[in-house]
Amino acid sequence: MSLKSRLVDALVAEMDLRADYLEPGTTIETIYFGGGTPSLLTSSELDQLLTAITNRFSVAASAEITLEANPDDLTPAKVRELAASPVNRLSIGLQSFHEPHLRFMNRAHSAQESGEAIRRVQDAGFENISVDLIYGVPAPDHGIWEADMAAVFALQVPHLSCYALTIEPDTVFGRQLRKGKFLAPPDEFVARQFELLLAEMAHHGYEQYEISNFCRPGRESRHNSAYWAGVPYLGLGPSAHSFNGPSRHATLANNPRYVTAVLEEATVPATVEVLSTLDQANEYLMTSLRTARGCDLGHLREQLGINLAAAHAPYLDQLQSTGLATLEAGWLRLTDTGKLLADHITLALFQEA
Repeated sequence: MSLKSRLVDALVAEMDLRADYLEPGTTIETIYFGGGTPSLLTSSELDQLLTAITNRFSVAASAEITLEANPDDLTPAKVRELAASPVNRLSIGLQSFHEPHLRFMNRAHSAQESGEAIRRVQDAGFENISVDLIYGVPAPDHGIWEADMAAVFALQVPHLSCYALTIEPDTVFGRQLRKGKFLAPPDEFVARQFELLLAEMAHHGYEQYEISNFCRPGRESRHNSAYWAGVPYLGLGPSAHSFNGPSRHATLANNPRYVTAVLEEATVPATVEVLSTLDQANEYLMTSLRTARGCDLGHLREQLGINLAAAHAPYLDQLQSTGLATLEAGWLRLTDTGKLLADHITLALFQEA
């Protein structure tokens, strides 16, 4: 039996091992196949997983079922399989329509494959489609980024996730940066591309409902929106994370060891972090401030005992006077300018013991 087949069996077995992770009677509103390349699952493997979920949990009839895929995975045969499955939303990792940038980011697909994949899934009947784009890639000017946005707008997809290029220390980019083989773009360059993104999204009728996520009205990702709202979730498989309010659960990021532990030892190799009240407050701050809905100071005060308005009154006044945030009816929201400094602002508001 192949490792992939054993991995699918292990995922089903983990469902039984962790059947009591969520509150009894919880209705599953969203299912998300992500991490790695779930589009490599065969139709029978995908059906095995979905059947196992519906047999073990209460799944809403209107559940949002998302599958991540790369453009080169979405062959005509694969799209036909997915169209015949319960999957009703696709998240497609395009990243760019500029060939040199795709090579730079080590993507296997071409710009032509990207456009063909989007049109193919649209022709197959998929309406709920999300596309990923990356900005802040080194370039002489903003022309490539503007062309990327124009290309994706022309495809009329209802949801876009747009992220700045991240350079982690222990990555190819990070090592090249240390050796002087790669020059990261200035912060001003990245900020300007974010500003162009906001302007173009508004011009084309997209709402920014989270710092990196934009949609046509009514096309928010229900799965991610629940995550940002602090709704408990169960993550299955290697590298998966789960959250149930008082704790976080992180599963080992090693496929063979995960499979062996689950199938042969009936245990899930993972670490559990118990969250203090301050941890829960900071978690809520971190996620809620990224959203258009904002941070409910009443929730922090009444549910977690944190009076942010009193603890940070001068700083909150400063955020408002400098146009970085608004505070209305107990809701703290970042402005477009404030979103550029979201991490800095959130860190300044974090609660300490």
